[in-house]
Amino acid sequence: MVTIPITKRGAEKLKTELHRLKTVDRPGVITAISDARAQGDLSENAEYEAAKDRQGFIEGRIQEIESKLAAAQVIDPAAVEAGGKVVFGATVELEEEDSGEKVKYQIVGEDEADLKQGLINISSPIARALIGKEEGDTAEVQAPGGLKRYEIVAVHYL
Repeated sequence: MVTIPITKRGAEKLKTELHRLKTVDRPGVITAISDARAQGDLSENAEYEAAKDRQGFIEGRIQEIESKLAAAQVIDPAAVEAGGKVVFGATVELEEEDSGEKVKYQIVGEDEADLKQGLINISSPIARALIGKEEGDTAEVQAPGGLKRYEIVAVHYL
């Protein structure tokens, strides 16, 4: 079985969503289907169709989360000992060489990625360019606007 790396925070987020889906959303949609059935003719009942569609989405999402959690390799970035190298879970401070713009990213799993929060997917071009590098190294990233060079200012395991 292929394992999927995920941070401790990401795994907790998925578990919370799974719990909500099973304890709130699933019973709610079952009630909505029951109420829609009570209205009579199902062939022209939009509420029934909408509730059935919602139920299909919820059940699919539950299966997806359960399979991701089963295949997950949970990594606590604070417990990582990588000797200053950029690895999964590391928070990296970068400075773009041309503009001097400073950015800070944490390398996370696919489900956790959110660029606005500084969380980048392990399989993104910038994360792939950073993996294995150390403080003071330069990483070259092929961006849509052309080649960008980043100096690694600091590496943290938070």
